[in-house]
Amino acid sequence: MANFLWRRLLWAIPTLIVVSFISFIIIQLPPGDYVTAYAAELRNSGEYITAAQEEAIRTRLGLNDPILVQYVRWIGNIVLHGDFGQSFHWNAPVSDLIWGRLALTLLLSSLSLVFTWIIAIPIGVYSAQRQYSLLDYVFTVFGFLGKGIPDFLLALILMWIGFAWLNIDVGGLISPRFEGAPLSLAKIGNVLEHVWIPIVVLATGGAAGLIRVMRANMLDELGKPYVETAYAQGLSERQVVWGYPVRVALNPFISTVGWALPALFSGDVITAVVLNLPTTGPLMLQALKMQDMYLAGAFILILSIFTVIGTLLSDILLAWSDPRIRYA
Repeated sequence: MANFLWRRLLWAIPTLIVVSFISFIIIQLPPGDYVTAYAAELRNSGEYITAAQEEAIRTRLGLNDPILVQYVRWIGNIVLHGDFGQSFHWNAPVSDLIWGRLALTLLLSSLSLVFTWIIAIPIGVYSAQRQYSLLDYVFTVFGFLGKGIPDFLLALILMWIGFAWLNIDVGGLISPRFEGAPLSLAKIGNVLEHVWIPIVVLATGGAAGLIRVMRANMLDELGKPYVETAYAQGLSERQVVWGYPVRVALNPFISTVGWALPALFSGDVITAVVLNLPTTGPLMLQALKMQDMYLAGAFILILSIFTVIGTLLSDILLAWSDPRIRYA
């Protein structure tokens, strides 16, 4: 395992370099650049800048330099100084923009992931144990609906229910009257009134798919000889099911850490836009639309780091949870 970890860590460095370079190039592939998007935004608001002014902005921002020079300058500042650069659109340090929204993003995504697992694992186990029962069919229908209904549509439905039936503010994570107010029980209660919608939306789609995965894996394991042997030794159903098959069936859940970790950072972009959540997703979308290359590049680089770390963690957890898995 130690040799495996060292190899993975050594490979992670060139992987991140290649990914960051390709991402930096892809961000600049669309026609134009940030100044083009900025000039178009000004025209839409009735303001105009001359071609000479556009060229002066490009020179000031270093956009006329070759792509390789821009990349080396950007990645060099990150590695040597921890400086992700300056956002062109917001005229603020990229680090401040990202870290300012990161805590809320991680909180929402983590809660959604926990609720997803809490829902998916017990239901998947029960459906496998009680195959073709009434509740199994009910959970199957829930799984199909959860995967078939887009998250943004479910978000709109829940917002309408909250507004029309529950008489609560919808959208965002806090009512305007509490913004800037000191921490209090009323403010915490107001956040709780808002936070349940994104958690339900984000957890529903993930739980619906994982229920089917857990059910299928459990059905495969429950028919194997070691389960019959455990029953023959006089172990109870709870001891047999939760002590052996569930542990093996959890492997797909553990393997999802590789993409769950970057998902915690980015969140669900479309859902966040619909619900007007102050998370990192809408910020990343806006950066890509405006070709704000330092901000967009920082997002992609951090997502790549999270993916590498998540994949490594999932490999370690798989080897720890399942003795059959070993890395040469």
